[in-house]
Amino acid sequence: TIRILSRNENKQVTMRNEFQDERLRFLIGDIRDKERVEKAFEDIDIVFHTAALKHVDLIEYNPSEAIKTNIMGSQNVIDAAIKQNVNVVVGIGTDKAVSPLNTYGATKLVMEKLFVSANHFKSSKHKTKFFPLRYGNVVASSGSVIPKFIEQIKKKKEITVTDPDMTRFSITMNHALDFILNCVKKSNG
Repeated sequence: TIRILSRNENKQVTMRNEFQDERLRFLIGDIRDKERVEKAFEDIDIVFHTAALKHVDLIEYNPSEAIKTNIMGSQNVIDAAIKQNVNVVVGIGTDKAVSPLNTYGATKLVMEKLFVSANHFKSSKHKTKFFPLRYGNVVASSGSVIPKFIEQIKKKKEITVTDPDMTRFSITMNHALDFILNCVKKSNG
């Protein structure tokens, strides 16, 4: 069984229609709701925590919402995983957590620190291994700038660049997935 917990019902319907796999279970919910997360984690071996608010400009305007999702929601994931005795929990981070300059990077850095410190709860009763992963921009992922650039090019508009001297580190979706799965095999928490 693969459970997908998300508050985005439209993406769940799209995924269900595209894959039509009876192993998939679609759960509407939000990581801010600890009870829902606990229920979703019953009898689960591996959790991939990818939920986050990540649009930098919106987060700067709404920092308390980013704290609720990216930090408190991450703590809910940790608590639920320990309670349900999940084997492995992977927290998906970002390169923006390196010496963060904005609220998004700061909240993701805290998520990473929560995951690292959660490993101190290991015991004979609680075996869950936690580890955060950090990488750069995934090309054409949700919220990626690539679709925006393509739209601007098609409409013959100027491409929006925050700073001409800025460097972006990007990887493909396949590279990101390979990285995540290899880390699950090799991680000690």
